[in-house]
Amino acid sequence: MKIAVIGATGMVGEVMLKVLEERDFPVSELILVASKRSVGKKIPFKEEELPVVGLETAVSLKPQIALFSAGGSTSLEWAPKFAEVGTTVIDNSSAWRMDLDKKLIVPEINANTLTKTDKIIANPNCSTIQMVMALAPLHKQYKINRIVVSTYQSISGTGIKAVNQLENELAGVAGEMAYPYPIHKNALPHCDVFEDNGYTKEEMKLVRETQKILNDKTIAVTATAVRIPTAGGHSESVNIAFENDYAINDVRQILHNTPGVVVQDNTDTNTYPMPIYANGKDDVFVGRIRRDESQPNSLNMWIVSDNLRKGAATNTIQIAEYLINNQLV
Repeated sequence: MKIAVIGATGMVGEVMLKVLEERDFPVSELILVASKRSVGKKIPFKEEELPVVGLETAVSLKPQIALFSAGGSTSLEWAPKFAEVGTTVIDNSSAWRMDLDKKLIVPEINANTLTKTDKIIANPNCSTIQMVMALAPLHKQYKINRIVVSTYQSISGTGIKAVNQLENELAGVAGEMAYPYPIHKNALPHCDVFEDNGYTKEEMKLVRETQKILNDKTIAVTATAVRIPTAGGHSESVNIAFENDYAINDVRQILHNTPGVVVQDNTDTNTYPMPIYANGKDDVFVGRIRRDESQPNSLNMWIVSDNLRKGAATNTIQIAEYLINNQLV
């Protein structure tokens, strides 16, 4: 199995290589791809040091699968070129997510919709993935009518420039700014750019992608996305209104039985999810599960996950594993 990692020197690309190694992914040849300035650089993988190559070279090598994490413009230009030579592309950017002809996949929820003809597959936004992982089994059981979500997102979701900004601020050093304001000791209600409706792109991703993944445009979603100075892991406060009533213990049992979801919910022992403990893990952690006493059939939850792993690299590799295991590549 010949695999290409596009954006191998970036934050998500580095985690992809780590996850490929951890999961003993069946790679016969690994092609590491990055921008022209990184071509020739050596990157360790298992017992080897592999050279970085350019996109043209990678296309000519015709990998069976290309894992993209190099930004939307690169994906729009190069994903079709890989698809033309028979490569199946799994793309981490927002470029293809809302394309009507492309599938938006969280393996535990909708991988069974994939076929051999799907040559460009979209990986959802990190904040969407962790939310739908917890909500999909509850939607199946109780039918979700409305979601109100507020996110508390790590600076790592912005990239290395944001990590450097926080580190500089902690050290009291002036440096390049990823955000229009300081992030240390602060919270910015501003993730991505603002759209004409006053919401940010990040907030609208939660709306549009949730409806697409759950295959239900009747679900009303409203979101507020906030950037906070944590080094890794996104957190979400989620309020869900169901069509049908539920029992709290049944909700906990459904989530407990959902692959990839871990319930951490015991107020007697102060047990609840936190990004400091989710960091470096692939699971989605759910806690503070409680009835919304202000509305009928409504529920509150707190959802936490590592945005670079299940929110990006791990979900991408799980899609690739599904394709291989089901002989779709």
